[in-house]
Amino acid sequence: MFLENTVNQKEQFGWIEVICGSMFSGKTEELIRRLKRAQFARQKVEIFKPAVDIRYDEDKVVSHDSNEILSTPVPAAANIPILADGCDVIGIDEAQFFDDEIVKICNDLANRGMRVIVAGLDMDYKGNPFGPMPALMATAEYVTKVHAVCTRTGNLANYSYRKAQSDDLVLLGETEDYEPLSRAAFYKAQLREKVRKMDVTEAEQISQKKKAQ
Repeated sequence: MFLENTVNQKEQFGWIEVICGSMFSGKTEELIRRLKRAQFARQKVEIFKPAVDIRYDEDKVVSHDSNEILSTPVPAAANIPILADGCDVIGIDEAQFFDDEIVKICNDLANRGMRVIVAGLDMDYKGNPFGPMPALMATAEYVTKVHAVCTRTGNLANYSYRKAQSDDLVLLGETEDYEPLSRAAFYKAQLREKVRKMDVTEAEQISQKKKAQ
């Protein structure tokens, strides 16, 4: 369980909090909740997101249920330290889209006394660890894994199954492109996809053999 701490002005160092999970699990909602509490406490807060994420708004971090907070889009993690100077709390959304330098930057900010709150997908659409998220989770003081509800079983979901026909690692999308699945449902969906591709391959091979004969 995450026990929300406060910035200790007498302490030289800050810390890192990671909020992770699948799509539609409430990661951004939880990030916004923590950041707004810090703002209410009159702490100096700055929020960053990757410039590529313009699904809802160019200058705001927006959750799937339309909760929002003003943010600064940045093209790369290297832009964050300068813009974060003098802040008490730093929020970073969609951290999986940043380069690996984000890990060092988050640790440097924490070492400078800041509370760093990071949200992102822990796994890609194939079920593999996503970008810098594993390293961020390993170096964070607090890790909160949130879950969606599986659209096929009603159980807890921790996988983001891609319905769209694309092999690109990064594909910004919503419910028409992704659905949250449990382990069992994700495994079955992946198996069906493999069988479908296998059937196509075998049919092509049989056709080629007949032509050769």
